[in-house]
Amino acid sequence: MTLINYQSNSQKLTEIVKTLIDNNTLYQENLDKQEMIEVINRTFDPAAVPDLESISEEELTKRIKRILSLHLVSGMLNDLTPEQMQLFDESVKRG
Repeated sequence: MTLINYQSNSQKLTEIVKTLIDNNTLYQENLDKQEMIEVINRTFDPAAVPDLESISEEELTKRIKRILSLHLVSGMLNDLTPEQMQLFDESVKRG
C-alpha cells in the first residue's frame, strides 16, 4: 500500500470515528475521541486489513461503531464495585 493510500484510509477512518462520536452523547461523555481515532487506525492498520478499500463505507462504519460500543461498555464495567460486578456476572450467566 502506498503512503497516499494509507493517509487516505487514515483520514477516512478518522472522519467516521469523529462523525460517530459527534452524533452520540454516550460516546461523547465516555470515550476520548483522539484515543478512539488511534485505536481504530491501529485496528485497521494495512498490515492487519490490507483490503480496507474493498470494504464499503457502510460496512466500515458498522465495524467501527461496534468497536466504539465495545470500548464504551468495557469502560462502564471498570466503574463497578466488586459487588456490582458479581451481580453483573451472575445476571450474564443466567442470560
